[in-house]
Amino acid sequence: MTALSSLFSLETVLSLFALLFAITVHEASHAWTAMKFGDPTAQAMGRVSLNPLAHIDPFGTVLLPLMLRLMGAPAFGWAKPVMINPRNLRHPRRDNLWISFAGPAANISVAAVSLVLMLLVKAVSPRAMVFLAAFLGQHQLTTGFGPLEGLVLVLFYFVLVNTYLAVFNLIPVPPLDGSGVLSGLSSKAAAVYDTVRPYSFFIGLFVIVALIRLGILDRIVGPIFSLIGKLLFTF
Repeated sequence: MTALSSLFSLETVLSLFALLFAITVHEASHAWTAMKFGDPTAQAMGRVSLNPLAHIDPFGTVLLPLMLRLMGAPAFGWAKPVMINPRNLRHPRRDNLWISFAGPAANISVAAVSLVLMLLVKAVSPRAMVFLAAFLGQHQLTTGFGPLEGLVLVLFYFVLVNTYLAVFNLIPVPPLDGSGVLSGLSSKAAAVYDTVRPYSFFIGLFVIVALIRLGILDRIVGPIFSLIGKLLFTF
């Protein structure tokens, strides 16, 4: 499959749709949690919203995922960062921990709900899982495509993308959410992160490329997907 045909494949469309949804839920959760802890900054900027347009970053949400697909890598990216004013928080370090964790937690929740729905579909129609297994093996649609088959395709990519996004963001490297979580647990870590924060964009971009190109992220999430595969495809 050429890079151009891969870009317009069904897999790419499903990946990008799932990524857009995952990023939207992720950032809206950050903004909502900040609002609940007393900081209205993100709310005033319209970020407590499930409208993807409120969160899209031209490079991180559009260009980077397309570039990765052209290179044959998984679609991956980010949205505009949610702005937080620590002075509005009642307990800045502790509250920032929960604000940081809210994004990955939302993605884990979406992945879990999607997996449960897939298991329900499996109970109703095992044939839908046979269809999904064939699609993943052949990278193309097979005969007998129906509503339940379409549903499991979308749900599978929701599980896939949201799991990747949650695990990736929990890595404790700025500007990823894991650094905010660790900062809330350790004042020493918070001090270190403050010194490197001006370079966080470049650090984050390097980490994305390194994790994907070296296959490190796949090795981290591999056991998770192995368990998911056993749940879905063991009859």
